[in-house]
Amino acid sequence: MPDTPTPAPRDAALSEALDVLAAEAPAAELTNAAEPSGRFTFRRRFPTLGAPRAIVAVFLCGLFAFIDLYATQPLLPLFARLFHASKAQVGLTVSASTLGVAIAAPLLGIFAERLSRKRVIVASLFAVVVPTVLAATAHSLQALVFWRFLQGILVPGIFVITITYITEEWGADSVALVMSLYVSGTALGGFLGRLITGIVTAHLAWRYSFTVLGVVTLLGAIVVSQWLPHERKRVAVRTGARKESALLPILAHLRNPRVLATCWAGFNVLFSLVGLFTYVTFYLVAPPFGLSIQTLSYLFVVYLVGLVVTPAAGLWLPRIGLSVGMVGANLLSFAGALLTLSHVLPFVVLGLAMACTGVFISQACATSYLREASPLGGRAAAIGLYVCCYYIGGTVGGVVPSYAWARGGWPACVLLIGSVQWITIVVALVGWRPARTALAAG
Repeated sequence: MPDTPTPAPRDAALSEALDVLAAEAPAAELTNAAEPSGRFTFRRRFPTLGAPRAIVAVFLCGLFAFIDLYATQPLLPLFARLFHASKAQVGLTVSASTLGVAIAAPLLGIFAERLSRKRVIVASLFAVVVPTVLAATAHSLQALVFWRFLQGILVPGIFVITITYITEEWGADSVALVMSLYVSGTALGGFLGRLITGIVTAHLAWRYSFTVLGVVTLLGAIVVSQWLPHERKRVAVRTGARKESALLPILAHLRNPRVLATCWAGFNVLFSLVGLFTYVTFYLVAPPFGLSIQTLSYLFVVYLVGLVVTPAAGLWLPRIGLSVGMVGANLLSFAGALLTLSHVLPFVVLGLAMACTGVFISQACATSYLREASPLGGRAAAIGLYVCCYYIGGTVGGVVPSYAWARGGWPACVLLIGSVQWITIVVALVGWRPARTALAAG
């Protein structure tokens, strides 16, 4: 028999590049099983999710990152009465935590590259229990605002690093679906936090609500510490990098147009959500609706729609592309915002459900796109920058629509929010185009 020809040895650099491509290849696999003629055909396989415990742990990270963040919203009228404070003053119990997030997120992103992903997530989960429980001991509004600010400082260690963990541990064919499951966890966490504080305060007292949130978060930290696998694919920071400035990753991202476009999209996403749900309450307490404050609190149930729709959308994002997904999600949000102009309450609720679902899908698209826009080894810094812009957008979204309201009421607010959503569509179509240099190198 003739000898089998020996394949030529691959160049080392080419071998490494091919290994990386094989590890991060999309969900299309090459097979000839379906073709008797032996011709190769492409067959799409279902995204690989890995161990169920890991998926549940990631979902819980999203849940417990957001269960405390907006928990005081149903208690604001009570705080105004108890502490003899204005609406703006009690509103600091919400904005203080988001301000803490905006401050801590980019700093954490800078210094987290050298740290174990799981250790940071678990440590942050346990740490956030402390200010949550201590908030129950506050005897003044200033003390409560301080503990809420400290909560915001610690929370980015959960969701900034969890997003980084997802982009590094799952392949390109699975990251959008896993990210959508994580975003569903954030939606459920935001809903449960408001629900727990409302129910516990109604039956016991507001202090007990923070105690319950602390205990629930502690249990979640224990589960995540047991079920979340240690990272496997994180690139170690070069030894020489320790001599470089820790600000270099952020400076590099500030020169990366695709990262900047993603941060801009994140700013717009939370601007739309906060602006919509803050000022629609003024619309619904006025005629012809005349809803009570208690009835308004039930509007947050529409968040649960995103809990179901977002993972389903995650299955389609790898097929249609993240930019197309972002465009479709913002069109859905825009249609929902227009629907709230109706004077029929079920249509308004449907519009709110559509709008927040579009926001959740947009967030899944933006955080997934950071995997493509930022280099491996610098993703924590990119995500920290994104989260900072995201929460600045939420802060601005709570203030700027008030000027629109003063000029034209709720229709003017819808016009402003809709304009921001159309800007997001343009950002996704223009700013998320593949880099020419990257395509040439590929």
